[in-house]
Amino acid sequence: MFQPFKTGGFDGHVIDLHTAVKDGVLGCGGDTKTTLVETKLDLKTMITELELPETPSVFICPISLEPMQDPVTLCTGQTYERSNILKWLSLGHRTCPTTMQELWDDVVTPNKTLHQLIHTWFSQKYVMMKKRSEDVAGRVIEIVGELRKAKGKKKVHALNELKGVVLGHEIAKKSVVDEGGVFVISSLLTPFTSHAVGSEAVAILVNLELDSVSKAGLMQPARVSLMVDMLNDGSIETKINCVKLIGKLVEEEGFRAELVSSHSLLVGLMRLVKDRRRRNGVSAALTLLKSISVHRQVRSLMVSVEAVPQLVDVLPCLGPECLESALYVLDCLCSDEEGVKALKDSVNTIPNTVRVLMRVSETCTAYAVSILWSVCRLASRECSSLAVELGLAAKLLLVIQSGCDPALKQRSAELLKLCSLNYSDTMFISKCKLTPTIQ
Repeated sequence: MFQPFKTGGFDGHVIDLHTAVKDGVLGCGGDTKTTLVETKLDLKTMITELELPETPSVFICPISLEPMQDPVTLCTGQTYERSNILKWLSLGHRTCPTTMQELWDDVVTPNKTLHQLIHTWFSQKYVMMKKRSEDVAGRVIEIVGELRKAKGKKKVHALNELKGVVLGHEIAKKSVVDEGGVFVISSLLTPFTSHAVGSEAVAILVNLELDSVSKAGLMQPARVSLMVDMLNDGSIETKINCVKLIGKLVEEEGFRAELVSSHSLLVGLMRLVKDRRRRNGVSAALTLLKSISVHRQVRSLMVSVEAVPQLVDVLPCLGPECLESALYVLDCLCSDEEGVKALKDSVNTIPNTVRVLMRVSETCTAYAVSILWSVCRLASRECSSLAVELGLAAKLLLVIQSGCDPALKQRSAELLKLCSLNYSDTMFISKCKLTPTIQ
Protein backbone atom coordinates (compact mmCIF):
# COMPACT_ATOMS: atom_id res chain seq x y z
CA MET A 1 0.00 0.00 0.00
CA PHE A 2 1.18 3.53 -0.77
CA GLN A 3 2.38 5.54 2.22
CA PRO A 4 2.84 9.34 1.97
CA PHE A 5 6.41 10.56 1.57
CA LYS A 6 7.40 11.92 4.96
CA THR A 7 10.16 14.37 4.12
CA GLY A 8 8.29 16.85 2.03
CA GLY A 9 6.58 17.18 -1.30
CA PHE A 10 4.94 13.92 -2.21
CA ASP A 11 1.60 13.53 -0.38
CA GLY A 12 0.32 10.44 -2.17
CA HIS A 13 -2.48 12.19 -4.03
CA VAL A 14 -0.66 13.61 -7.07
CA ILE A 15 -1.34 11.76 -10.31
CA ASP A 16 -0.77 14.54 -12.82
CA LEU A 17 2.75 15.63 -13.84
CA HIS A 18 1.91 19.31 -14.40
CA THR A 19 0.13 19.52 -11.05
CA ALA A 20 3.13 17.85 -9.40
CA VAL A 21 5.58 20.40 -10.83
CA LYS A 22 3.26 23.34 -10.18
CA ASP A 23 2.74 22.39 -6.52
CA GLY A 24 6.44 21.77 -5.92
CA VAL A 25 5.91 18.07 -5.18
CA LEU A 26 8.78 17.08 -7.43
CA GLY A 27 11.30 19.02 -5.44
CA CYS A 28 11.93 22.33 -7.26
CA GLY A 29 8.77 24.34 -6.53
CA GLY A 30 6.44 26.20 -8.84
CA ASP A 31 9.16 28.21 -10.61
CA THR A 32 10.86 25.17 -12.11
CA LYS A 33 11.65 25.61 -15.76
CA THR A 34 10.25 22.99 -18.10
CA THR A 35 13.59 22.58 -19.83
CA LEU A 36 15.14 21.53 -16.53
CA VAL A 37 12.74 18.67 -15.82
CA GLU A 38 12.40 17.50 -19.38
CA THR A 39 16.14 17.02 -19.99
CA LYS A 40 16.58 13.43 -21.10
CA LEU A 41 18.81 11.72 -18.59
CA ASP A 42 19.31 8.01 -18.06
CA LEU A 43 17.13 7.01 -15.12
CA LYS A 44 19.36 4.14 -13.99
CA THR A 45 22.41 6.42 -13.96
CA MET A 46 20.59 9.06 -11.94
CA ILE A 47 19.33 6.57 -9.37
CA THR A 48 22.82 5.07 -8.96
CA GLU A 49 24.68 8.36 -8.64
CA LEU A 50 22.18 10.13 -6.40
CA GLU A 51 22.06 7.45 -3.67
CA LEU A 52 19.20 9.32 -1.99
CA PRO A 53 18.43 8.29 1.61
CA GLU A 54 14.69 8.72 0.98
CA THR A 55 12.53 8.43 -2.11
CA PRO A 56 8.75 8.88 -2.37
CA SER A 57 7.29 5.49 -1.54
CA VAL A 58 5.02 5.58 -4.61
CA PHE A 59 8.22 5.28 -6.68
CA ILE A 60 9.34 2.13 -4.85
CA CYS A 61 8.69 -1.37 -6.16
CA PRO A 62 6.97 -3.41 -3.39
CA ILE A 63 9.01 -6.46 -4.38
CA SER A 64 12.59 -5.13 -4.56
CA LEU A 65 12.05 -2.00 -2.41
CA GLU A 66 14.12 -0.12 -5.02
CA PRO A 67 13.03 2.83 -7.21
CA MET A 68 11.18 1.63 -10.31
CA GLN A 69 12.70 2.29 -13.73
CA ASP A 70 9.99 0.60 -15.81
CA PRO A 71 6.76 0.59 -13.74
CA VAL A 72 3.91 -1.65 -14.88
CA THR A 73 0.44 -2.11 -13.39
CA LEU A 74 -1.45 -5.37 -12.77
CA CYS A 75 -5.19 -5.86 -13.15
CA THR A 76 -5.46 -5.32 -9.36
CA GLY A 77 -4.21 -1.75 -9.75
CA GLN A 78 -0.89 -2.43 -8.00
CA THR A 79 2.30 -1.22 -9.71
CA TYR A 80 5.67 -3.00 -9.80
CA GLU A 81 9.01 -2.87 -11.57
CA ARG A 82 8.52 -4.83 -14.81
CA SER A 83 11.41 -7.27 -14.34
CA ASN A 84 10.37 -8.07 -10.77
CA ILE A 85 6.71 -8.82 -11.47
CA LEU A 86 7.54 -10.83 -14.59
CA LYS A 87 9.89 -12.97 -12.51
CA TRP A 88 7.10 -13.43 -9.93
CA LEU A 89 4.70 -14.58 -12.64
CA SER A 90 7.31 -16.85 -14.26
CA LEU A 91 7.58 -18.75 -10.99
CA GLY A 92 3.95 -19.81 -11.39
CA HIS A 93 2.34 -17.33 -9.01
CA ARG A 94 -1.14 -16.18 -10.02
CA THR A 95 -1.69 -13.69 -7.22
CA CYS A 96 -0.81 -10.03 -6.64
CA PRO A 97 2.31 -9.94 -4.38
CA THR A 98 0.98 -6.98 -2.36
CA THR A 99 -2.73 -7.79 -1.92
CA MET A 100 -2.55 -11.56 -2.57
CA GLN A 101 -5.66 -11.20 -4.74
CA GLU A 102 -6.02 -13.82 -7.44
CA LEU A 103 -5.17 -12.40 -10.87
CA TRP A 104 -7.97 -12.69 -13.41
CA ASP A 105 -5.61 -11.32 -16.09
CA ASP A 106 -1.81 -11.64 -16.18
CA VAL A 107 -1.29 -8.77 -18.63
CA VAL A 108 1.01 -5.98 -17.32
CA THR A 109 0.29 -2.43 -18.47
CA PRO A 110 3.07 0.21 -18.64
CA ASN A 111 2.35 3.01 -16.16
CA LYS A 112 3.54 5.91 -18.31
CA THR A 113 2.33 8.64 -15.97
CA LEU A 114 4.22 7.20 -13.00
CA HIS A 115 7.29 6.61 -15.16
CA GLN A 116 7.26 10.28 -16.18
CA LEU A 117 6.83 11.35 -12.56
CA ILE A 118 9.76 9.17 -11.47
CA HIS A 119 11.99 10.40 -14.29
CA THR A 120 11.10 14.04 -13.65
CA TRP A 121 11.67 13.78 -9.89
CA PHE A 122 15.06 12.13 -10.26
CA SER A 123 16.03 14.52 -13.08
CA GLN A 124 15.43 17.52 -10.85
CA LYS A 125 17.39 16.01 -7.98
CA TYR A 126 20.20 15.04 -10.35
CA VAL A 127 20.46 18.47 -11.96
CA MET A 128 20.49 20.14 -8.55
CA MET A 129 23.21 17.76 -7.37
CA LYS A 130 25.32 18.55 -10.43
CA LYS A 131 24.79 22.27 -9.88
CA ARG A 132 25.87 21.99 -6.25
CA SER A 133 28.90 19.95 -7.33
CA GLU A 134 29.90 22.63 -9.80
CA ASP A 135 29.52 25.30 -7.11
CA VAL A 136 31.63 23.25 -4.67
CA ALA A 137 34.33 22.56 -7.28
CA GLY A 138 34.41 26.24 -8.17
CA ARG A 139 34.86 27.25 -4.54
CA VAL A 140 37.65 24.70 -4.10
CA ILE A 141 39.50 26.22 -7.07
CA GLU A 142 39.13 29.69 -5.52
CA ILE A 143 40.40 28.60 -2.09
CA VAL A 144 43.38 26.70 -3.51
CA GLY A 145 44.23 29.85 -5.48
CA GLU A 146 44.02 31.91 -2.29
CA LEU A 147 46.32 29.48 -0.47
CA ARG A 148 49.05 30.02 -3.03
CA LYS A 149 49.43 33.65 -1.94
CA ALA A 150 47.73 33.94 1.49
CA LYS A 151 49.74 34.74 4.61
CA GLY A 152 49.17 34.75 8.34
CA LYS A 153 45.57 34.58 9.53
CA LYS A 154 44.24 34.64 5.97
CA LYS A 155 46.06 31.36 5.33
CA VAL A 156 44.53 29.77 8.45
CA HIS A 157 41.09 31.07 7.46
CA ALA A 158 41.42 29.70 3.91
CA LEU A 159 42.55 26.30 5.20
CA ASN A 160 39.70 26.20 7.71
CA GLU A 161 37.16 26.96 4.98
CA LEU A 162 38.66 24.35 2.67
CA LYS A 163 38.52 21.77 5.47
CA GLY A 164 34.83 22.49 5.93
CA VAL A 165 34.17 22.08 2.21
CA VAL A 166 36.16 18.84 2.04
CA LEU A 167 34.39 17.34 5.04
CA GLY A 168 30.98 18.41 3.78
CA HIS A 169 31.18 17.39 0.12
CA GLU A 170 32.63 14.22 -1.37
CA ILE A 171 33.16 15.97 -4.73
CA ALA A 172 35.40 18.54 -3.00
CA LYS A 173 37.98 15.87 -2.20
CA LYS A 174 38.40 15.03 -5.86
CA SER A 175 38.49 18.71 -6.79
CA VAL A 176 41.33 19.43 -4.34
CA VAL A 177 43.39 16.61 -5.86
CA ASP A 178 42.58 17.57 -9.45
CA GLU A 179 43.48 21.23 -8.90
CA GLY A 180 46.91 20.48 -7.43
CA GLY A 181 45.72 21.27 -3.92
CA VAL A 182 47.66 18.41 -2.34
CA PHE A 183 50.98 19.92 -3.43
CA VAL A 184 49.92 23.40 -2.27
CA ILE A 185 48.80 22.16 1.15
CA SER A 186 51.80 19.85 1.61
CA SER A 187 54.17 22.72 0.86
CA LEU A 188 52.77 24.53 3.90
CA LEU A 189 54.22 21.86 6.21
CA THR A 190 57.72 23.19 6.96
CA PRO A 191 59.85 23.39 10.14
CA PHE A 192 58.65 26.99 10.51
CA THR A 193 54.93 26.25 10.11
CA SER A 194 52.74 27.22 13.05
CA HIS A 195 50.57 24.53 14.58
CA ALA A 196 47.51 26.58 13.63
CA VAL A 197 48.37 26.17 9.94
CA GLY A 198 49.74 22.65 10.32
CA SER A 199 46.69 21.26 12.10
CA GLU A 200 44.33 22.57 9.41
CA ALA A 201 46.57 21.28 6.62
CA VAL A 202 46.79 17.80 8.15
CA ALA A 203 43.01 17.73 8.73
CA ILE A 204 42.51 18.24 4.99
CA LEU A 205 45.23 15.87 3.77
CA VAL A 206 44.08 12.97 5.95
CA ASN A 207 40.67 13.06 4.22
CA LEU A 208 42.06 12.93 0.66
CA GLU A 209 43.01 10.03 -1.59
CA LEU A 210 46.77 10.52 -1.85
CA ASP A 211 48.75 9.01 -4.69
CA SER A 212 52.34 7.76 -4.43
CA VAL A 213 53.81 11.09 -5.52
CA SER A 214 51.83 12.99 -2.88
CA LYS A 215 52.86 10.53 -0.17
CA ALA A 216 56.49 10.73 -1.23
CA GLY A 217 56.32 14.52 -0.81
CA LEU A 218 54.88 14.15 2.68
CA MET A 219 57.55 11.63 3.68
CA GLN A 220 60.19 14.34 3.92
CA PRO A 221 61.73 14.18 7.42
CA ALA A 222 60.86 17.83 8.21
CA ARG A 223 57.17 17.23 7.45
CA VAL A 224 56.98 14.03 9.45
CA SER A 225 58.76 15.82 12.30
CA LEU A 226 56.13 18.57 12.29
CA MET A 227 53.37 15.94 12.46
CA VAL A 228 55.10 14.31 15.43
CA ASP A 229 55.35 17.68 17.18
CA MET A 230 51.62 18.29 16.66
CA LEU A 231 50.92 14.74 17.88
CA ASN A 232 52.45 15.70 21.20
CA ASP A 233 51.21 19.28 21.53
CA GLY A 234 48.06 19.62 19.40
CA SER A 235 44.37 19.21 20.18
CA ILE A 236 42.97 15.69 20.41
CA GLU A 237 41.53 16.04 16.92
CA THR A 238 44.90 17.16 15.54
CA LYS A 239 46.68 14.30 17.30
CA ILE A 240 44.36 11.73 15.77
CA ASN A 241 44.68 13.29 12.30
CA CYS A 242 48.48 13.26 12.54
CA VAL A 243 48.46 9.59 13.54
CA LYS A 244 46.16 8.67 10.66
CA LEU A 245 48.20 10.64 8.12
CA ILE A 246 51.46 9.06 9.26
CA GLY A 247 49.66 5.72 9.01
CA LYS A 248 48.87 6.43 5.36
CA LEU A 249 52.55 7.12 4.70
CA VAL A 250 53.67 3.93 6.45
CA GLU A 251 51.60 1.91 3.99
CA GLU A 252 53.57 3.29 1.05
CA GLU A 253 56.15 0.95 -0.52
CA GLY A 254 59.05 3.41 -0.32
CA PHE A 255 58.53 4.26 3.35
CA ARG A 256 61.70 4.32 5.48
CA ALA A 257 61.62 3.04 9.06
CA GLU A 258 63.92 5.88 10.14
CA LEU A 259 61.02 8.31 9.76
CA VAL A 260 59.11 6.68 12.62
CA SER A 261 62.09 5.67 14.74
CA SER A 262 61.46 8.51 17.13
CA HIS A 263 61.07 8.69 20.90
CA SER A 264 58.67 11.60 20.50
CA LEU A 265 56.42 9.65 18.15
CA LEU A 266 56.21 6.64 20.46
CA VAL A 267 55.63 8.80 23.55
CA GLY A 268 52.81 10.61 21.74
CA LEU A 269 51.24 7.34 20.61
CA MET A 270 51.35 5.84 24.10
CA ARG A 271 49.66 8.94 25.52
CA LEU A 272 46.80 8.38 23.10
CA VAL A 273 46.63 4.67 23.93
CA LYS A 274 46.27 5.45 27.63
CA ASP A 275 43.59 8.11 27.11
CA ARG A 276 40.49 5.94 27.54
CA ARG A 277 38.16 8.92 27.07
CA ARG A 278 39.07 9.04 23.38
CA ARG A 279 38.35 5.62 21.91
CA ASN A 280 38.97 6.79 18.34
CA GLY A 281 42.37 8.03 19.47
CA VAL A 282 43.21 4.69 21.09
CA SER A 283 42.25 2.84 17.92
CA ALA A 284 44.27 5.14 15.63
CA ALA A 285 47.36 4.95 17.86
CA LEU A 286 47.28 1.16 18.16
CA THR A 287 46.75 0.79 14.40
CA LEU A 288 49.89 2.84 13.74
CA LEU A 289 51.87 0.98 16.41
CA LYS A 290 50.84 -2.26 14.74
CA SER A 291 52.13 -1.00 11.38
CA ILE A 292 55.51 0.23 12.66
CA SER A 293 56.26 -2.53 15.18
CA VAL A 294 57.48 -4.75 12.33
CA HIS A 295 60.66 -2.64 12.26
CA ARG A 296 63.48 -3.74 14.59
CA GLN A 297 64.62 -0.22 15.49
CA VAL A 298 61.07 0.79 16.40
CA ARG A 299 60.68 -2.21 18.72
CA SER A 300 63.95 -1.30 20.43
CA LEU A 301 62.71 2.24 21.01
CA MET A 302 59.40 0.93 22.36
CA VAL A 303 61.29 -0.95 25.05
CA SER A 304 63.36 2.13 25.91
CA VAL A 305 60.30 4.38 26.34
CA GLU A 306 58.67 1.69 28.54
CA ALA A 307 55.82 1.13 26.12
CA VAL A 308 55.67 -2.57 27.05
CA PRO A 309 54.24 -2.28 30.59
CA GLN A 310 51.93 0.52 29.43
CA LEU A 311 50.47 -1.68 26.69
CA VAL A 312 50.16 -4.62 29.05
CA ASP A 313 48.28 -2.52 31.62
CA VAL A 314 45.60 -1.38 29.15
CA LEU A 315 44.85 -4.86 27.74
CA PRO A 316 41.79 -5.58 29.93
CA CYS A 317 40.22 -2.22 28.99
CA LEU A 318 40.42 -2.55 25.21
CA GLY A 319 37.66 -3.46 22.77
CA PRO A 320 38.07 -6.43 20.41
CA GLU A 321 39.76 -4.60 17.51
CA CYS A 322 42.10 -2.58 19.73
CA LEU A 323 42.93 -5.64 21.81
CA GLU A 324 43.97 -7.54 18.71
CA SER A 325 46.27 -4.69 17.64
CA ALA A 326 47.84 -4.42 21.11
CA LEU A 327 48.46 -8.16 21.36
CA TYR A 328 49.95 -8.13 17.86
CA VAL A 329 52.42 -5.42 18.93
CA LEU A 330 53.37 -7.32 22.09
CA ASP A 331 53.82 -10.51 20.10
CA CYS A 332 56.12 -8.64 17.69
CA LEU A 333 58.19 -7.50 20.66
CA CYS A 334 58.71 -11.16 21.52
CA SER A 335 60.87 -11.38 18.38
CA ASP A 336 63.67 -9.63 20.28
CA GLU A 337 65.40 -10.68 23.47
CA GLU A 338 64.98 -7.23 25.02
CA GLY A 339 61.28 -7.29 24.20
CA VAL A 340 60.69 -10.65 25.89
CA LYS A 341 62.67 -9.50 28.92
CA ALA A 342 60.57 -6.32 29.15
CA LEU A 343 57.42 -8.46 29.04
CA LYS A 344 58.76 -10.76 31.76
CA ASP A 345 59.66 -7.81 33.97
CA SER A 346 56.20 -6.26 33.63
CA VAL A 347 54.23 -7.32 36.69
CA ASN A 348 50.91 -7.54 34.82
CA THR A 349 52.02 -9.45 31.72
CA ILE A 350 50.99 -12.89 32.98
CA PRO A 351 47.73 -11.89 34.74
CA ASN A 352 46.42 -9.67 31.94
CA THR A 353 47.43 -11.97 29.10
CA VAL A 354 45.88 -15.02 30.77
CA ARG A 355 42.79 -12.93 31.45
CA VAL A 356 42.18 -12.06 27.78
CA LEU A 357 42.89 -15.59 26.58
CA MET A 358 39.79 -17.03 24.82
CA ARG A 359 37.86 -13.85 25.60
CA VAL A 360 37.56 -12.28 22.12
CA SER A 361 38.70 -14.14 19.02
CA GLU A 362 40.93 -16.97 17.89
CA THR A 363 43.42 -14.42 16.55
CA CYS A 364 43.67 -12.71 19.93
CA THR A 365 44.05 -16.10 21.62
CA ALA A 366 46.85 -17.03 19.21
CA TYR A 367 48.76 -13.82 20.01
CA ALA A 368 48.20 -14.29 23.76
CA VAL A 369 49.43 -17.90 23.69
CA SER A 370 52.49 -16.85 21.68
CA ILE A 371 53.33 -14.09 24.19
CA LEU A 372 52.92 -16.42 27.18
CA TRP A 373 55.00 -19.11 25.47
CA SER A 374 57.86 -16.65 24.89
CA VAL A 375 57.79 -15.33 28.45
CA CYS A 376 57.45 -18.74 30.11
CA ARG A 377 60.27 -20.15 28.01
CA LEU A 378 62.51 -17.33 29.25
CA ALA A 379 61.63 -17.81 32.93
CA SER A 380 59.82 -21.12 33.23
CA ARG A 381 59.72 -21.56 37.01
CA GLU A 382 58.78 -17.97 37.83
CA CYS A 383 56.26 -17.25 35.06
CA SER A 384 54.78 -20.69 34.42
CA SER A 385 53.82 -21.19 38.05
CA LEU A 386 52.03 -17.86 38.20
CA ALA A 387 50.24 -18.55 34.91
CA VAL A 388 49.05 -21.98 36.10
CA GLU A 389 47.77 -20.52 39.38
CA LEU A 390 45.74 -18.04 37.31
CA GLY A 391 44.04 -20.84 35.37
CA LEU A 392 46.20 -20.99 32.24
CA ALA A 393 46.46 -24.79 32.14
CA ALA A 394 42.70 -25.30 32.04
CA LYS A 395 42.30 -22.67 29.32
CA LEU A 396 45.02 -24.28 27.22
CA LEU A 397 43.23 -27.62 27.44
CA LEU A 398 40.10 -25.95 26.12
CA VAL A 399 42.06 -24.43 23.24
CA ILE A 400 43.63 -27.80 22.36
CA GLN A 401 40.22 -29.50 22.37
CA SER A 402 38.58 -26.78 20.26
CA GLY A 403 38.39 -26.66 16.47
CA CYS A 404 41.01 -23.91 16.20
CA ASP A 405 43.97 -23.63 13.84
CA PRO A 406 46.45 -26.55 14.13
CA ALA A 407 49.37 -24.15 14.65
CA LEU A 408 47.58 -22.63 17.66
CA LYS A 409 46.89 -26.10 19.05
CA GLN A 410 50.55 -27.01 18.67
CA ARG A 411 51.79 -23.86 20.41
CA SER A 412 49.21 -24.34 23.19
CA ALA A 413 50.44 -27.92 23.72
CA GLU A 414 54.04 -26.68 23.93
CA LEU A 415 53.07 -24.02 26.47
CA LEU A 416 51.10 -26.57 28.48
CA LYS A 417 54.19 -28.79 28.60
CA LEU A 418 56.30 -25.85 29.78
CA CYS A 419 53.81 -25.21 32.56
CA SER A 420 53.83 -28.84 33.69
CA LEU A 421 57.58 -29.00 34.29
CA ASN A 422 57.35 -27.46 37.75
CA TYR A 423 54.63 -29.78 39.07
CA SER A 424 54.16 -33.46 39.79
CA ASP A 425 51.67 -35.23 37.54
CA THR A 426 49.00 -35.37 40.24
CA MET A 427 49.43 -31.75 41.21
CA PHE A 428 49.36 -30.55 37.62
CA ILE A 429 46.21 -32.54 36.81
CA SER A 430 44.49 -30.81 39.72
CA LYS A 431 45.55 -27.45 38.28
CA CYS A 432 43.87 -28.36 34.99
CA LYS A 433 40.38 -28.63 36.48
CA LEU A 434 37.95 -26.44 34.61
CA THR A 435 35.75 -25.31 37.51
CA PRO A 436 38.01 -22.47 38.79
CA THR A 437 38.58 -21.28 35.21
CA ILE A 438 34.85 -21.22 34.40
CA GLN A 439 34.15 -19.35 37.63
